[in-house]
Amino acid sequence: MNGAELDKKVADFAAGDRRAFDYIYEKTNRAVYFAALYIVRDKAHAEDIVQETYLRALNALDGYARGTNFTAWLSRIAKNLALNHIKRSSKEIASDFSEEAEIRKYGTTQTELPYIFDVAAKILDEQQYGIVMMCHVAGYRRREVAAMLGMPIGTVTWKNNEALKKLKKYLSEEGGR
Repeated sequence: MNGAELDKKVADFAAGDRRAFDYIYEKTNRAVYFAALYIVRDKAHAEDIVQETYLRALNALDGYARGTNFTAWLSRIAKNLALNHIKRSSKEIASDFSEEAEIRKYGTTQTELPYIFDVAAKILDEQQYGIVMMCHVAGYRRREVAAMLGMPIGTVTWKNNEALKKLKKYLSEEGGR
């Protein structure tokens, strides 16, 4: 992904070219989605947070410092919204501990997320989780992930490999039990 091209489209959007949003969304939506999903661990809520992220970000483009990492800026907004969602949800204490109460509280049951997502979110740190999700679920190349996260490709490759080793070890130990 070309950061300069993305910055140009952001500037175009800020200048009134609403067609630039398509490019912005296509280049950033997966990173924003996985930033939210990592925190809320619920597909529907993550999708809602993505929508809210774009609404807030595109209405406040003057807060974005041109020439910096726009995807990281959007992801930070998504993370903050996800954390706010978690805080609000934790205040809604269910009166009973039935499965229906859990569904109301979190919007879904754990079985709706693939098991591997749960395991990855449980054992990987936030950065490793994001890299694995972007590389292996969203289909980004490591160099694209490196550009989005503003880190060297070697670091992304190393973190990806370490995360996959952790997952493999955990899953092989779980399978042996």
